[in-house]
Amino acid sequence: MSEKKNELKITRIYDAPLKAVWDAWTDPDQVAKWWGPRGFSITTHSKDLKTGGHWHYTMHGPDGTDYPNRTVYLEVDEYKRLVYDHGANDDQPALFRVTVIFTESKDNKTHMDMTMTFRTPEVAAHSKKAIKDADGSSTWDRLAEYLGKESTDKELFVINRSFNVDIDTLFDAWTDPDQLVAWSGPVGAQMEYINVDIRAGGKAFYRMPFGDTVIYGNVEYLEVRRPDRLVYIQQFANEDRSPGRHPLAPAWPQSMLTTVTFTKEGEGGTRVTLQWEVTGKWTEEEMDTFIKGRKSMSQGWGGSFDKLEEFLEN
Repeated sequence: MSEKKNELKITRIYDAPLKAVWDAWTDPDQVAKWWGPRGFSITTHSKDLKTGGHWHYTMHGPDGTDYPNRTVYLEVDEYKRLVYDHGANDDQPALFRVTVIFTESKDNKTHMDMTMTFRTPEVAAHSKKAIKDADGSSTWDRLAEYLGKESTDKELFVINRSFNVDIDTLFDAWTDPDQLVAWSGPVGAQMEYINVDIRAGGKAFYRMPFGDTVIYGNVEYLEVRRPDRLVYIQQFANEDRSPGRHPLAPAWPQSMLTTVTFTKEGEGGTRVTLQWEVTGKWTEEEMDTFIKGRKSMSQGWGGSFDKLEEFLEN
């Protein structure tokens, strides 16, 4: 079914059973560990999870601003469906209606399909921009990180972005070296391959000038499966290709395991899900740097995705 102009849709697949995802959504103690964009936290004042019930909470912004919320549940179908009005408080009515459908696949993963319905297409378009500017979609990435920690005790970084191109075009942008160097890297950086062989078992070595600094890196490709999956290990290096450190953040872990999943979305669109985790040898200080760096990682990858979006449009 095509998306209506007054609707925004979000789809995620979580590597967790349905009950775990439902409980993470509905248990106030668990919700407090992931709800809201990166840098935000919440305090639940009261919650009555039933049709006709409510959830009264305050969201605390990183700048100290408080955002009171009173959610009213219109439908609560346990482990299946939630419908509620979102964004209301004592001073304003609800901003939009949310419908969330949860389904479990045969491989014990949970599909979350969310629809936000606004009064008009104009309000939906304005809200879409506001959500992007506030990094609102990182809420659902934080849920993936929370579920990963609960199920495997691994610290993860997750980020998603939807693109208006078909899945093969997007896969090529990640695996064709000429296309990859056109957009990869944070804003202000430009990757240059010294050598590259993007295939399972292949390797690459690159340099990335960034301001007055040059960052070198080795890449080992573990899996290259068209059109939906790419897995590689990325390691900071010295100019002679020996293992090195991030020149601007020496406490950053040396090696990262990157898993990129491509999923068809809507009519001709594709969603990218990128997952990062520390691999190889690491110290407690390095892991702590990784955990505390999720917001900066979100900004860095967000900038790369902006560059990718512009590249694909051109």
